[in-house]
Amino acid sequence: MTPKTVIVAIDAPDVVDRFVVALTGAGHRAIGAGSPQELLDVLDSRSTGIDLVVLDAGMEADGRRVVEKVRRLAPGVPAVAFSRSIRDARDVRTLADLGVESYVDEHIAVDRILPSLAPLLSPGSFDRRTSARRTVDVPAALAFDGALVLVSTLNVGSCGMAVRTMSSPDAGADVTVRFRLPRSPRTIEVAARVVWNDRQSVLGLQFENVDPLDQAAIDEFVDRSAADAG
Repeated sequence: MTPKTVIVAIDAPDVVDRFVVALTGAGHRAIGAGSPQELLDVLDSRSTGIDLVVLDAGMEADGRRVVEKVRRLAPGVPAVAFSRSIRDARDVRTLADLGVESYVDEHIAVDRILPSLAPLLSPGSFDRRTSARRTVDVPAALAFDGALVLVSTLNVGSCGMAVRTMSSPDAGADVTVRFRLPRSPRTIEVAARVVWNDRQSVLGLQFENVDPLDQAAIDEFVDRSAADAG
């Protein structure tokens, strides 16, 4: 993997430190920014040399404003939002409008940071469909430990999805998620595993066992959304 320069912008020094350790350990250059102004100062001085921005849009009360500034200073540079940037589904739509469709949990283990960012650090090494996540806000149901709870979807990809719920199973838990994609009459039911769980009640789910017809419906949605965006 070619070394990349990544800005890690969040007002939590411990999070910056963990991401810097993971990135520099893999040969990348990581620059920490603890405030919106620090982030903008770095971009202003190094915008042509930045390959990825990982930021907490909630560092400013108006998350849209800070992302718009990033887009002006570094057009075309991919951006990933820390999951605590998301307070509700409106934030997901707002960030998606600005080109932010990928999220990473700020509490993720150090050894999982590189795999989470790899699709953007080395996009040529990943199939577009399997690495892409498409924003979608539809009701869904999550079954675990004998309970069935309603959740809201944030995004979905061929291999997994992110959902928001007030009843959060632990990371590693086996769950079943049931949902229906826009413009599809098919109800999809998938066995999944919780791969991360943040403090904002957002879960990252990895699909474990998908019916071929359900997988085809998910793949079609991902591809159609990518074509619409293009």
